[in-house]
Amino acid sequence: MDRLVASRLTAAAAGDVNAYFDLGVAFSTGSHGAECDLIEAHKWFNLAAVQGHEEAAWCRADISDEMTAREVAEAQRRARQWLIALDRRAA
Repeated sequence: MDRLVASRLTAAAAGDVNAYFDLGVAFSTGSHGAECDLIEAHKWFNLAAVQGHEEAAWCRADISDEMTAREVAEAQRRARQWLIALDRRAA
């Protein structure tokens, strides 16, 4: 994993919506040292979209077309886990 992904993960841990989007892009394209992983990409796009990031919502819809229902469900489960962990860190 390169420094961009590592720095965006740090920013995402602080709730940075743009970091969520950047991670979605990295995982959807397999760039910046991230392996192409549509489940992870969907998770990050979903987290950004829920917070109002319009482009993330479009990207999430776009990659959903390439995923099975089971993969989408797994991505949603991972997004919920991320939010729960984020709440615990903030508490």
